[in-house]
Amino acid sequence: MAVIIDIISQHAEEAAFLWLLRDAAVQQPHFDLCDLAQLDERVEAHLDGLRIAGEPGWQICREALALEEAGEVFAAAVLAFESGIEERLEQVFAVAAGKDELSRAIISALGWLEWGQAEKYVQGLLEVGEPAASRLGIAAAAAHRQDPGRPLAACLVNDELLLRCRALRTVGELGRVDLLFHIAGNLAADDPDLRFHAARSTMLLGGEGAVPVMQGIAEGDSEQSEQACAMAVRGMPPAEAHDWLKSLAGNKGRQRLAVTGTGILGDPAAIPWLLQIMEIPELARPAGEAFSMITGVDLAYADLEGEWPEGFSAGPTEEPEDEDVAMDPDEDLPWPAPELIARWWDAHKGEFVSGVRYLVGKPINREHLQQVVRTGFQRQRAAAAIELALLQPGQPLFEVRAPGFRQQKLLGGK
Repeated sequence: MAVIIDIISQHAEEAAFLWLLRDAAVQQPHFDLCDLAQLDERVEAHLDGLRIAGEPGWQICREALALEEAGEVFAAAVLAFESGIEERLEQVFAVAAGKDELSRAIISALGWLEWGQAEKYVQGLLEVGEPAASRLGIAAAAAHRQDPGRPLAACLVNDELLLRCRALRTVGELGRVDLLFHIAGNLAADDPDLRFHAARSTMLLGGEGAVPVMQGIAEGDSEQSEQACAMAVRGMPPAEAHDWLKSLAGNKGRQRLAVTGTGILGDPAAIPWLLQIMEIPELARPAGEAFSMITGVDLAYADLEGEWPEGFSAGPTEEPEDEDVAMDPDEDLPWPAPELIARWWDAHKGEFVSGVRYLVGKPINREHLQQVVRTGFQRQRAAAAIELALLQPGQPLFEVRAPGFRQQKLLGGK
């Protein structure tokens, strides 16, 4: 019996740990859909082990809830939702109440279920009438790209800021053009998150007046600065976007923003500048990613990688007196070799036209974007999905963070 309990415990630990890996993987530059699907199949295999275990499987997950960690909450929530047992649901919600990171795990668990299973819980959360429950319900419906119906419009005018932000975001993700008028007032809101989500959805729905709002957010200190910059350049004529990015690059504190924005803009006219930026250690890797975003060349696969610069450090050090514990944001990016990349560019620049927007090596058009969604790396896929939504307002934004096996099915793959 002890051996069996050990096996069940291992399933619970692995399901939680692998969910944490996939939670990070959906935004990583070296993961594609095939990688994500394989990782998600591993998560599902361990969840299946817990399902087969029955009550002992649940008891081990319930005990792990005491850790108050997101991975453990995800595994327990999947079992609780699938069982429909009220006591289990109450135990999961009691642990996650008021904790954003743990609430995200519950949303992910609802997103993991098939919509036929999740729908009743989404409706139940929306019927509770409390902002926290409504936020979970709206977010879970959005994860499935399913319209929650009338409650969505009501949430757009709710006084609770987090709920209104989630509703504003969902309107754009679902392509609810009919609600465009109802989000316009939030473009001038005092809260930067409200402004960001209102502006993002306005752009996704084909509305006007959002680009200056995005520029303002990008130039501020908001956590949304990078996303706001990316959306702003998408909504500007290339020449105007170049001028704005140049002004950002003139501010040392905004140079990284200018680099990532240049990759999103996709105009090969900026590549000589990116080659110069690759000589700056702090910006070399994002500049390399921007180059790949435009040209489609995989630096590692094409042998265009360089060596880590001597004396350069990024992320937390082992020094006890070092108070900077921020992780290296570019940890999974290859280190570019500027001289080799410059030679590659000299050989291939005739294939590109200045003033035209490119994504992963080809001019932006619907057919190519659909291909990138299928085969690109996660950040490329996310960019392609947004570009597709901007080309066809009213269509839902494809969710590149959904379970990989479900995405493959939707895209006609495995």
